[in-house]
Amino acid sequence: MSKSSSTSLIDKIQKKEARVGIIGLGYVGLPLAVEFAQVGYHVVGIDTDPIKVDTLNNGDCYIADIPTKILRDMVSTGQLIATQNYEVIGELDAISICVPTPLRKTRDPDMSYIVAATEKIGEHLRPSTVIILESTTYPGTTAELVLPIMLKNGYVVGEDVFLAYSPERIDPANSTYGVRNTPKVIGGVTSVCCDVAMALYNTVVDQVVQVSSTQAAEMVKLLENTFRAVNIGLINEVTIMCDKLGIDVWEVIAAAKTKPFGYMPFYPGPGLGGHCIPIDPLYLSWKLKSLNFNARFIELADEINTNMPRYVVQKVAESLNEDSKPVRGSRVLILGVAYKADVDDVREAPALDIIQLLMQQGAVVNYHDPHVPDIQLDGVDICSVDYEMPMLESVDCVIIVTDHSYYNWADILNHTNLVVDTRNATVGLKGLARVVKI
Repeated sequence: MSKSSSTSLIDKIQKKEARVGIIGLGYVGLPLAVEFAQVGYHVVGIDTDPIKVDTLNNGDCYIADIPTKILRDMVSTGQLIATQNYEVIGELDAISICVPTPLRKTRDPDMSYIVAATEKIGEHLRPSTVIILESTTYPGTTAELVLPIMLKNGYVVGEDVFLAYSPERIDPANSTYGVRNTPKVIGGVTSVCCDVAMALYNTVVDQVVQVSSTQAAEMVKLLENTFRAVNIGLINEVTIMCDKLGIDVWEVIAAAKTKPFGYMPFYPGPGLGGHCIPIDPLYLSWKLKSLNFNARFIELADEINTNMPRYVVQKVAESLNEDSKPVRGSRVLILGVAYKADVDDVREAPALDIIQLLMQQGAVVNYHDPHVPDIQLDGVDICSVDYEMPMLESVDCVIIVTDHSYYNWADILNHTNLVVDTRNATVGLKGLARVVKI
């Protein structure tokens, strides 16, 4: 096809006549699908999970950041539909891939979701279609893994089909920044690919940032989250230093951040969680190992952050010991198991490690989380207990792992004996409880 293929597709995009498909309807894909539908595109969401598909087609939403009424209106008008059938790809003009990219137990990237989605696209792909990979991955994935599958039918990239990479920047429970007002980075396999992808995202995002290649765009996301992981690792290590020196790390951070230049505050916690920060830097580290390069900052930060649940359990043991109680047999209540406040996502959540470590030492552990009714540890289902003051009064230690806005910290301090606070949630509050902070 000639250059007019891209011109025709861009024209179709700008007129909102393009049919948009989103593969993967999780925390990344569904908000993107809703944003496209809100500006007037007909959107098809594709997911292998029949529960998600049925829930969406019934007009119900499983992601708290999206108002159910908005979703229901889109579904009722046919602006947004969900399906498990990949054959619909043959009817689409633009496809965004938003599938998971976890790590295997061996700590190397699991590309199976990207490969599966790409192969399905390849089976039904027609000319004059733009494909954008959004899943976080290592530099080179789009060009080395996705592109060859797209070209199996003899298509020419930049002429017949258009391929780009645009890292997702979704931050669940962030009421300030969403899809539209978060700048979108885009890199194309060719300049024409980038032009088409930018034309698409310019219709739903306030600012689009162009980079020179898909590899550069892939690296952008890894830099962003490696920056956070390394700095969190630093402040977690400083926390342990302050503990040994008898200094309140939270006081130190509060004073340090008064400096108007040269310092950016990061905060300690019980460990890293979620689908990005604990995982993304290790994609980069893995890639560099193939080039005989050791990403030392990443590896060290991962070691420190991964060990924070053990540090929390150590503080719990020391605190119980001061009350002449062993860990074994002590009743412990975990408040919050989601990886961050006001979400229901427990992927990589440090609370899960803390619960397991305490149980291994013989503690009687329960948890409460208003957003997470049950969790599974080692194949065993554990349910959130009823949250009431008699429960707080009956336990030997309360651990604040996730600082959900649901909780009244002052009430908690007045209805229990010992609180280990990993989030500085009780700052400035006084009560009957003895408070130990990490």
